[in-house]
Amino acid sequence: MPPSGDETLRVTPNMEDYLKAIYLVQQRNGEVTTSSLSEQLGGFKPGSVTGMIKKLAELNLVDHTPYQGVQLTEAGRKIALEVLRHHRLLELYLVEALGYSWDEVHEEAEALEHYISEKLESRIAARLGQPHFDPHGDPIPDPNGVLPNSSSLRLTDLSIGGSGRVVRVSDQHADRLRYLADLGLVPGAVVTLIESAPFEGPLSIQVGTAGPQHAIDRRLAHTILIERDTVASQS
Repeated sequence: MPPSGDETLRVTPNMEDYLKAIYLVQQRNGEVTTSSLSEQLGGFKPGSVTGMIKKLAELNLVDHTPYQGVQLTEAGRKIALEVLRHHRLLELYLVEALGYSWDEVHEEAEALEHYISEKLESRIAARLGQPHFDPHGDPIPDPNGVLPNSSSLRLTDLSIGGSGRVVRVSDQHADRLRYLADLGLVPGAVVTLIESAPFEGPLSIQVGTAGPQHAIDRRLAHTILIERDTVASQS
């Protein structure tokens, strides 16, 4: 059951952060545990996370069964997607209108996402041409919470000799984004997998059709998504 008007008023920015984090972890892992949610939130103490989950359950924003993880209710998912829409629109606006680089926008958007009005959100979206993706290639929910269709696979899933176009980088750490930009691994770049070291070792990749080759950590490569319909040599 969705929260009543009184309950909606009690949803704080901190609660919105939790709902957004639950959504992101669920999209990435399928299951949301206290430890995975704590990690997504930057290392919050497990006791604090458990306490907030109980509050969200009382507001009918999550379903929580001890030792079985957390799931958003329809009302909780609606709030999470609205906050995510604000965040990703703000990131794109900061890049397109204010000249920020893609590694600078996350913290700014985190601070502003709870406080922009629906009118401002609508005007930002209109000014940007009703965009579907943010500067990192992350999908922007529409006003109804519907996400654009996307077909992709991770760079780590390419076979040797396979190539494709980068459509999304899911890592939000500024230093890693700067590093990837220095390598040319940004949305739109063509990348080919040259070699994959055994035992979870690094990948050797080529950026561009005749560009330089680089070794990249497998964990970082896992955050890079490739457009599926441009991938060659897949078995």
